[in-house]
Amino acid sequence: MKKGEIFNQVSDMEKQIGELYEQLGDLKRKLGHLLEENNRLDMENHHLRNRLDTDIEKAADQEMEKGFTEIPGEGYDNLARLYEEGFHICNVHFGSPRQDKDCLFCLEFLNKTK
Repeated sequence: MKKGEIFNQVSDMEKQIGELYEQLGDLKRKLGHLLEENNRLDMENHHLRNRLDTDIEKAADQEMEKGFTEIPGEGYDNLARLYEEGFHICNVHFGSPRQDKDCLFCLEFLNKTK
């Protein structure tokens, strides 16, 4: 190999290394932008999830308030009739006969559904 060929080969390699270095810099900038966007989207997602949870809680609270203010229907009447006939309607002793005493659990349940 002649000295000129070796010099040309080294110059070509240096040029290729320079181009690769530029490509690496471009990739690094693009990666930085992607990381920033990912972080921004993570924060936005977090805020949206918090807002959604808050909205769901508000909706559930409104449903509960609405449920307690509605006029009792046929189900309530049936439970009240069963209680008057001497049976428990509470979750503790449901369906078992009462012993001529009022059950606080049943009464609380009846008051809650009014």
